Amino acid sequence: MGTTRGRPLARRITAVATAVTLVVLIGLALVSSRAIGSLLVGSADEELTPALGAAVAAVAAGDPVASPSPNTQVRVLDTSGTPVDAGPAPLLSPADVRVLKAGQPVLRTQDAPPARWLGTVATAPDGAQRLVVVGTGLAGYASAQEVALRWLVVAALVAAAAVALATWAAVRSALRPVAKLRAAVSRLGTGQRLPLPEPRELRTLAGAMNDLLDRRDEAADRLRRFTGDAAHELRNPVASIRVQAEVAVAHPDPDLAQEVLAEVAQESQRLSALVDGLLTLARSDAGELPAATAVDLSVAAADAATRCQVPDGPAIVVHHPPAACWVYAAPSEIDLVLDNLLRNAVRYARAQVTLTVLAVGRTARVVVDDDGHGIAEQHRGKVFDRFYRVEDDRARSSGGTGLGLALVAEVVRRRGGAVRVGESPEGGARFQVTWRVASV
Repeated sequence: MGTTRGRPLARRITAVATAVTLVVLIGLALVSSRAIGSLLVGSADEELTPALGAAVAAVAAGDPVASPSPNTQVRVLDTSGTPVDAGPAPLLSPADVRVLKAGQPVLRTQDAPPARWLGTVATAPDGAQRLVVVGTGLAGYASAQEVALRWLVVAALVAAAAVALATWAAVRSALRPVAKLRAAVSRLGTGQRLPLPEPRELRTLAGAMNDLLDRRDEAADRLRRFTGDAAHELRNPVASIRVQAEVAVAHPDPDLAQEVLAEVAQESQRLSALVDGLLTLARSDAGELPAATAVDLSVAAADAATRCQVPDGPAIVVHHPPAACWVYAAPSEIDLVLDNLLRNAVRYARAQVTLTVLAVGRTARVVVDDDGHGIAEQHRGKVFDRFYRVEDDRARSSGGTGLGLALVAEVVRRRGGAVRVGESPEGGARFQVTWRVASV
């Protein structure tokens, strides 16, 4: 079961659901208790309204007023609130008198018991203005609200406890299949996958876990192959250097010393190139990117052709647009891609290598063609894999490390470009690299 901030998920959900339920029910209890008071006041208004109408009619006719019931007071006052009916002064403040003259009701909760008053101004037969008021005591007004609030709070607590138990049981029941799924994942062996359960949510979760396991196994297998290939490739030049050194030590011969040193230097150079390539790939896998800037691809292509031209080797012909062709990358990345593609082409070309730079819309393209024997279609999807060789020892015999095209693909990919291989019109291989055009 998942945890957040150290608390089990079921406990957190239960706590939240219970707290929300309790807050809502307590709020309803407060509103309901006040509503009971409003009901009592409304009931009193229903009794006082007819009595007020009868009293106003009696005052207008000059007749004496009478109370309809012992609990109802009917009083006639002047407009200042002084009784004119020979009775005692009612418990009304000057502010209450002003409200009643305006035709508004008055609720006096400070009295014991609280009282409700209605009033209006009537005209006596002699033209005098009289304030007619009727009132009644609200027996049990405060106690009804208090008792109602108390019982409603108790009911809210009981309901919240019931919600807590129900939520806890429901969440535990809902998470039980997830716990079983987690236990099943911990028991899986290499290559095994989770069965897909029937509920849609669990089926989606199990499918996502299976995808994750696929990616994990693929990454582990790739790392295992890469580590084995790297160890194998590093062992060859190291073993060659060791053998040459041991032979030179065991059989010192000044006539062969220069040849041995040349072999050692060649293998050391190959070893250094291999280590550099592995470090570059490791940095790329770790997400390290050098600072990018706008690079003129036409100038970089011409420079790379000059660097990669081999004496007595195939000619490198460069075609590029007359205007600058800017791409967004690090200069070292552009040089790495061009050098690897050109040296790979020079290695297998018979007479000529063609390097073409094209600007197509928002992309820039580099095309490298050679007139060698090309790459068979079944190998084209794998030539950019690390340490992959079309022929088992072709790259080794010609000085390659098996990492050049892998480096090209990685460098281009991390800058949002693409690289692919096909057949050249000259009959050999064609490598095409696409970058985003930089705005300058």
